[in-house]
Parts: sequence; C-alpha cells; structure tokens
Amino acid sequence: MHYFDAAQTAGRLDYATLIPALRAGLATEATVPPRQHYSLDAEGQSTLLVMPAWNREFLGVKLVDVFPRNAERGQPALSSAYVLADGETGRHLALVDGGELTRRRTVGTAALGASLLAPRDARVHLIVGTGHIGSAVYDAYATVREGITTTLVADPHNPAAARALAEDLNQRGAHAVPVEDLPTAVGQADIITTATLAREPVIRDAWVTPGTHLDLIGSFRPEMHEVESSLLGRSTVFVDSDVARTESGEIATALATGVLSGDDIAATLPELCARPADRVRQDGEITVFKTVGTGLTDLIAAVTVYAGT
Repeated sequence: MHYFDAAQTAGRLDYATLIPALRAGLATEATVPPRQHYSLDAEGQSTLLVMPAWNREFLGVKLVDVFPRNAERGQPALSSAYVLADGETGRHLALVDGGELTRRRTVGTAALGASLLAPRDARVHLIVGTGHIGSAVYDAYATVREGITTTLVADPHNPAAARALAEDLNQRGAHAVPVEDLPTAVGQADIITTATLAREPVIRDAWVTPGTHLDLIGSFRPEMHEVESSLLGRSTVFVDSDVARTESGEIATALATGVLSGDDIAATLPELCARPADRVRQDGEITVFKTVGTGLTDLIAAVTVYAGT
C-alpha cells in the first residue's frame, strides 16, 4: 500500500494533468452514493463527511472533518484522508492526503466548469476567499483561461489575507490586485470564483452584470450562502451533481422559494463533459456553476495520484 503525503499528492495533481482527467472521468460510468453528513457539535458548525465512489477498476472513500472555527486557531478548516482500493479485489492500494486532494480537485472542478461555461475572452478574474481553497484558485484557472490579465483578490472577513495572497501571486508573475470595494470588483469581473464558508451572501444580486460567469465553491450545507439566491433566477445554472439541489444553500433556497424550478438546472457537470461539443454562451448571459464536491471527483483525483507510481 502506497502513502502519498501532501507534497507528493500536489506534485501528482498539477492542473494540466488533473483537469483533463476530471473531464474524461466524469463522462464515464460510476456509482456515487450520497455522501453522509454528521454534525459533531450542538451548533452544527463542525461536520464529518463520508464520501464513497467506485467504478469498474477502483473504489475509494474520503473522510473529511470540517471545523470552521479552526481559523481562530490558525489552522485549516478541513482535514481529510482518502483510501483507494482495487475495484475487483477490494485490496487497499493507497492512502492519499485528503487535504491536498480535496483542495486540488475542488479548484480543478471549478476550473473545469469555467473551461466549459465561462467567456473565452475573459480578462478579469475575481477570487473571493483566501483560505485553503481560495489560495489555490489562481493556478487552476490560469490553466484553462490563459487570457486572464488581471486577478482581483477579495476577502470581506480578512482584507489582510487578500493583500497577502495578491502579493504572493504578484511575486509569481501574476497581475493581482487586492480589493476591498467588492461591489465595484464584482462589476469589473468576467469570471468570479467564491471560496468561502459564508452563511450570509458575500455577493449581492444587483452587483453582477450581464455576461459574467460565477463559480461557487464554498457552500455545502443548506444554511450556507455565498450569493443571493435571487441571482440564480436571472442566470443559467449548472451544478457538479444533483446533490447540489439539497446541499447548496443558494440552490436549495432558490428551489424552495420558487426562484428556480427543478427544470431550471441546465445540466450537471458530467452531462456537460459527455457532450461532443462545448456549449455556446448567449450574449449577456450570466452563468452560474455550483460545485459542492462529489465522491467521483475525489476518486478520479486519487486514481490520478496512484497512476503516477
């Protein structure tokens, strides 16, 4: 049995490798049971997630601990591990660092969504959220939209972190700008990626202009919202899986209040990946891609790590 620590996992999941693997893997047959949520405290803040998936060749499960208050301790909010096994014999093949796997498959999935949905001539990218996930967004999007010339970085709850991330990106050759005026930044952006654990929307419907593409990464429970659900009513909405209908606060609220009907979800990511040609955007169309994370993307990423041995 192989063990891959965070550095080894990251090294095998460069986005030029991972994103095409996700696109191919999502278009193939697999079994993905609903992930299990277990609240670990009375407030419902801390959560254990159990995420299995399997196909003809492999099976795997990821265990995820979500402790949002870890930010107060200077520690990551997520901690996880992935166990990969042979699909025919059940023999354990690998234990993969779940934190780095989750980080890279999360932003890789969002970037895959952007590659299929966002304007091809996008120039300005706004990243909202600078934590473990948000800090990885730039590299994934640079792989799928090389025309981006300006990266705006915002963190309404931690402006200092936005400045630090922008400085780091600039040192690496990007043109990154920290922003505190979020309404103006939203209006300037061609692509917006949110990666927060917000329970109240950080982006308002009225700020978003026609032609914008949004990738919503953060919410994975019904009480979590990164954008106002009313925005979805004037957008074309896509999800990584149908689980987002109940797990994403934005989607669940929009469905419950009638802003969206069940038929208003345009497609899931596997459906998009299986299409022979990329979708054509309409003039002025706002597109929203909501990802809550799936056991299948974890499995694809873990197999990608293992296949490099």
